[in-house]
Amino acid sequence: MHALIWVLLLVVPYVPTDQVFNALDPSSDRVYLLLCLTLSALLLVTFYVNYLVLMPRYLLAKRYWIYFPALLLTIGAAGFLFALILQLSDFNSILALRVNPAIEKIIPVIIVNALLLWLLSIVSSILWTIYNRLRQTESEKLSAQIASLKSQINPHFLFNTLNNIYAIAIDTSPKAADMVDKLSEMMRYTMKETQQDFVALEDEINYISNYIELQKLRLDRSVRLDYDYPGYIPSLRIAPMLLIPFVENAFKHGVNSEQKSRIRIEMQINNTEFQLSVVNNKVNVQRDISERSGLGIENTRHRLNLIYPSRHLLTIHDNEKEFIVSLHINLQ
Repeated sequence: MHALIWVLLLVVPYVPTDQVFNALDPSSDRVYLLLCLTLSALLLVTFYVNYLVLMPRYLLAKRYWIYFPALLLTIGAAGFLFALILQLSDFNSILALRVNPAIEKIIPVIIVNALLLWLLSIVSSILWTIYNRLRQTESEKLSAQIASLKSQINPHFLFNTLNNIYAIAIDTSPKAADMVDKLSEMMRYTMKETQQDFVALEDEINYISNYIELQKLRLDRSVRLDYDYPGYIPSLRIAPMLLIPFVENAFKHGVNSEQKSRIRIEMQINNTEFQLSVVNNKVNVQRDISERSGLGIENTRHRLNLIYPSRHLLTIHDNEKEFIVSLHINLQ
């Protein structure tokens, strides 16, 4: 694609001016060709210096005070080099005008073409980098969503079985049936709703509430659980499975029946501002050797950067006694 674009960009403007120049002054045609090749080489160098070096290091890193002077310096260096080569070449515009005065009408066209090509090379390198960054962002967003879904329980082999268990338990143990029903809702949410880019905030909070209710089954008196969420949830939308990793982490690393454990989960909504706070004290837990601690949180951090790049604030405090997560998202 790069080769095709450069052929069209450099050859197409050159051909008509060269034909006219050759007709007016055949003796200078070879020198003119060499100068055009030199200009093309300098355009290529300017494009790829900006595309491969200046933009990734400075512009995309928002170091504008370095990028623009460096870009002007690159253009100035290329222009100085071209002027020097033109001075050292055998091309003499004054002599060519004496041979055929009509050449005077072509030289401004050549200069305008050269300046436009130079400007086009800079603009195209910027647009091409932006296009690649957008394509990369979409690819990373899709990969993060797939990784998030893979990290959740696969519901397909459980869903029908849960319905059968619920039908049996509803007569013998209503409490157990209620728990199975909550688990079925979680499986249904994981299987259907998470295929979308955004879901209702109320559905996401209900999923977390069901998860907490099921976790209560394994908690004893040594664990103090405080869960507070708003009674009224406005019709906002949020990326699916974005909050659950922080809640899962609290139950995974903050519960030990032999130690006093405390977990506090709080949600607040102020207009379009959503806030989540999760605090758990650290206890000794037996961790699976195949488990990578913090993977879910790191994946969620990556998703937040992709989906809400300038509309969220995530702070995590990890000290000797507590693990504290504070998340603010603007869901507008």
